[in-house]
Amino acid sequence: MKSFFTLFGAVALLLTPAAANAEMYGETHSKDDTHTSAQVGQAAPDFEATTIAGEPFKLSDHKGGIVVLEWTNHECPYVIKHYDTGNMQGAQKTAMEKGVKWVSIVSSAPGKQGHVDNAKAAEIVEEQNAHITAKIIDESGEIGHLYGAKTTPHMYVIDAEGTLAYAGAIDDNSSPRHDTVEGATNYVLAAIDDLTAGQAVQVASSAPYGCSVKY
Repeated sequence: MKSFFTLFGAVALLLTPAAANAEMYGETHSKDDTHTSAQVGQAAPDFEATTIAGEPFKLSDHKGGIVVLEWTNHECPYVIKHYDTGNMQGAQKTAMEKGVKWVSIVSSAPGKQGHVDNAKAAEIVEEQNAHITAKIIDESGEIGHLYGAKTTPHMYVIDAEGTLAYAGAIDDNSSPRHDTVEGATNYVLAAIDDLTAGQAVQVASSAPYGCSVKY
């Protein structure tokens, strides 16, 4: 009995409020998660969808410029971290000032956490003051599975030739704490800088972290 309570106490210490919150939302944080359906160095899978504004979107139509795909879920603590601090919006603005197209994708299924309709998604974009080219509701999960998106956020950078140049986390600090955005290396912006400088992306993949995509 004593050993049971000793083990229980150790587990309780590990589950800090932040960790417990992340666990509740289905945190995914595994080094094995970098292997996805879409492969870095290969052609990014093409897809067609309708944006929340009712406009058609085809990825291959944007060949010739850099495109960022951002998987998101407005109820996920990790997404909240990056939007509440303005970190995601800052990255979006910096990227778009360089001519990058930024596409935000919601793959939460109906009835699952983070699922929204077009009207609600538009409200969230406005509330967050997001700087994006388009937002897509992927409630069937087809696009998410095509890319192997596992977390929110999960980021992909596609170069001007249509090749997947980066896939993984937004940065190198996987804590859900808001203060950890300071000093973190933003892999997405680093990839964009490398591509615009005509160089190979130095960090082409990383382990994604965040809440599991609610397919």
